[in-house]
Parts: sequence; C-alpha cells; structure tokens
Amino acid sequence: MRALVTGATGFTGGHLARALVTRGWTVRALVRNPAQAADLQQAGVELVRGDLAARADLVGATGGVDVVFHIAAVYRQAGVAEDVYRAVNVTAVEQIIEAAAAHGVRRVVHCSTVGVHGDVEHPPADEDAPLRPGDRYQETKLRGEEVARETAARHDMDVVIVRPTGIYGPGDRRLLKLFRGVARQRFPMLGNGRIYYHLTYIDDLVDGLILCGTHPRAANRTYILAGPEVTTLNELVARIADAANVRPPWLYLPVFPFWLAGGICEAICAPFDIEPPIYRRRVDFYTKSRAFDITRARTELGYAPSVPLRDGITRTLKWYRTHGWL
Repeated sequence: MRALVTGATGFTGGHLARALVTRGWTVRALVRNPAQAADLQQAGVELVRGDLAARADLVGATGGVDVVFHIAAVYRQAGVAEDVYRAVNVTAVEQIIEAAAAHGVRRVVHCSTVGVHGDVEHPPADEDAPLRPGDRYQETKLRGEEVARETAARHDMDVVIVRPTGIYGPGDRRLLKLFRGVARQRFPMLGNGRIYYHLTYIDDLVDGLILCGTHPRAANRTYILAGPEVTTLNELVARIADAANVRPPWLYLPVFPFWLAGGICEAICAPFDIEPPIYRRRVDFYTKSRAFDITRARTELGYAPSVPLRDGITRTLKWYRTHGWL
C-alpha cells in the first residue's frame, strides 16, 4: 500500500507516518520544509516539498498513492485570523480531495475532531450526537467535514471522517501543560472537576486511522476514535498525580472569575497577536464534558484500543522526563 500523509511534521501525523512504514507501507509526506523533517526521512518516509495552499503541490503529492491521510490542520492559537482557519481547515480539504480524485486515489481519510459536538450534554456521545461547535477551530473543522463529503461524492470516491478525542502520548505538546502542572503540583482546579474527559493514546489512534484507511466497511463513514476508558477530570488528574508520585490538587477555585479574566485578556492581547496568559477556551477545559461512545468503530472496523489509561499516562510522563519537558 502507498500512502500520502499531510501534517506529518506534527504529533499525530508523524506517529502515523512512522507506523505505516513499520507495517510495510510506502509513505510520502507533504512538508513545507524538508530540512525540518529529517527524522521522517531517516524513518523511511519520502519527503515532498509543498504547501496545502498550493493546488499544484497537492496534485504532485497525490500521484501514485492508494490512500491519503489528511491530518494537517490549523489548531487553536493566538493571532490566527479566521481566513487562515478556513484556508487550511476547509479550502485545503476540498483541494486535496480534488487532487486525489484526479489521480484515481481510492480513499481519503480526513481527520476532524470530536470538538464538532461541542459540550456533550448527554454523555457519552456517538457520531449522531448533536453538532454544536463552539469556536472558529471547531466551526471550520465541521465545515471541513461537510466539504470532504461533498467533494468526494462529486468524484465518486471514498472518504472517511475521523473524530479523535483528546490525543496524548510521547511527544504531545497540547496536554503537556496538564501533565507538567500536575507533576509540579502547580495545576489549578477550577469548578468541581466532575465533568468527563476522554483521552486517546496515540498508538490506539494510529491503529484506528489505519483501519479507516483500509477496512472496506469504512467507506464514506464517520468514526469517533477514543481510548478504552472515560474518567472525570478529578479522576484523570488523580491518576497523573499518582503516576508522578505527587499529591493531587486539593484547592478548587470558582470558574466565573477566571472566565471573565480570560475574556479581558483576549481583548487586550488579540490586537497585538500576543498569547493571552489566560483565555476562555482554557477555562472551558474545566467545565465542558467530553465522553464518547466508540461502538461504531468497534463493531464495524474491529477498532480495539488496547492502552490502559494508567499505562499511557506512565509512558507519557516518562517521555517528558527523558526529554526534559517536565
């Protein structure tokens, strides 16, 4: 099998590209700067210079592959204009599927997010739960899903939509603040900590992505991929503290003052493209439940996440310590 992976210089895309190589795939990665992807090349990944915004680059990159794994996206960060989110999370989705169709690629696996469901009012949520994106990132990811289906249908090709839950593991930076804060006993707890939080270890996610790229039943379906365990935020933080051999947080602070302060910081920092020290999205981490049902992926694809949460936390903490991130 031959695959193109976008976003291979990122956390998820990099793990996926390397895993495909170890399983005998011929793997190509679209990268803007090959000099910054030498580790991928050393792992056996073919590097193709290109940009998601350049249609000609996408046409060149998709030639001769069987499956495209479209992982690249613009995530939340300060100073990113709405048109940038749309260019990468929406327009580029259409362009890469158009390019793949021109070469007869049989399937595109498009990585979205469970964030399109917003706050889960009645957990656990499955793929048919209400769609309620809460910010520009989630809104554009949802629109990217719609564009992926529409474009694939025009060309009579398979597209698979993947919605991962919070991804963690060695090399991850998004949840580094959580792990580091708990390990250093500097993690603030806002609210009561009783909301649900559902993580996915990177190896389990990679297995699921490959199933979505190869399993016949995955064609034109949408799948939530998540880990085998759902915990409350309190339970998650306690497990991280236990693995780090520290006392879990004991001080709980009210949410609203921090949410208000986040709005003020965003208003002050945004005109200067400065990352605010606190913002409302970070406060939402403590208040919005994220618990999901993976029955569809289990029954249709045989998806079987196998890394227990405790093991995943231990491996992640060990990697952070080894690389001086804690």
